[in-house]
Amino acid sequence: MSLLKAAIIGGGHIADQNHIPALKKLSDQVKIVAVCGRDIDKTRLMADQHGIPGAFDDIENMFSEFDVDLVINCTPNNLHYDYTMQALKNGCHVLCEKPPAMTAAQAREMADLAKEKGKILAYNFQRRQTSEYLLLKKCQIEGQLGEVYHIKANYLRRRGIPGWGNFTNKTIQGGGALIDLGVHILDLALGMMDYKIPDKIAGNMYDFIGKTGGKGLKGQWDPVKFDVEDACFAYLTFPGNKSIALSCSFALNQKEEEIINLEVFGSKAGAVLNPFSLHTEVAGELADIKFPFLEETDVQLKNTTAFIDAISGKETNICLGEEGAVLQEIVEKIYLRAGL
Repeated sequence: MSLLKAAIIGGGHIADQNHIPALKKLSDQVKIVAVCGRDIDKTRLMADQHGIPGAFDDIENMFSEFDVDLVINCTPNNLHYDYTMQALKNGCHVLCEKPPAMTAAQAREMADLAKEKGKILAYNFQRRQTSEYLLLKKCQIEGQLGEVYHIKANYLRRRGIPGWGNFTNKTIQGGGALIDLGVHILDLALGMMDYKIPDKIAGNMYDFIGKTGGKGLKGQWDPVKFDVEDACFAYLTFPGNKSIALSCSFALNQKEEEIINLEVFGSKAGAVLNPFSLHTEVAGELADIKFPFLEETDVQLKNTTAFIDAISGKETNICLGEEGAVLQEIVEKIYLRAGL
């Protein structure tokens, strides 16, 4: 396969620190030809720093000047839909940052257009690529867990409201802790449940700490401008009597500074991530099995590689457009049921 020509849309930190370095490590498969951002001076500076030939502040000008095969969409949440749709209409494969979109209808339209155009649409849920989660999925596939029937999915920060960017702006972000943090751990949990739509959703959301202010561990935020949820708790019930208990927070008065974890309960064994362990019965005795030799991996590189592999027709575990549409539908339903 000849070199794929890539363009970056969104000239911020995520592009600079995550996606461009990953693409550079795949230089035998991909060449970055252009970057497009709102501030042309900053965009040109980024392009010069990374040796990227094209710098633009208009996406259609970029497509008219460069023949682009794939786009990495690193824009704010409220721009995911617009730029992904433009890229697909211009015949590009797209790897979009999470969350998929602002609404379920947008995510569905994106997935449908990708299918119509015969292009790969994928989302950057890179936590799928951790050694722990890959091993968990292998244990499930091999039948070691038995029937997985309940999952506790937690992404909880004690006082981790970002003091920068637009994370507390509902108009730009679409929400708070759920749409920024919760989607990561929900994606992993849904991956253990065959990515089905739940038949029942219950939940609650809160903004006590966000609206009050206080000590921040990720910079100080303005409580007056805080208009999203700082914590969300939801219970999802699926066909076949299966369930997910989802907990996520920007700010919660808990002991730990941060908890990112899955607790998986199966008929033969249970499992916990971070660090990964199995909890089962061996030779008639209860057993806890640990895996001390798992190696850390570059999850962004692995997810970008999975995207390139998907373009070439290989089977990968990346979150594709259809799963993204399911996830966005669930997120929207949680906001409708539990929203402030």
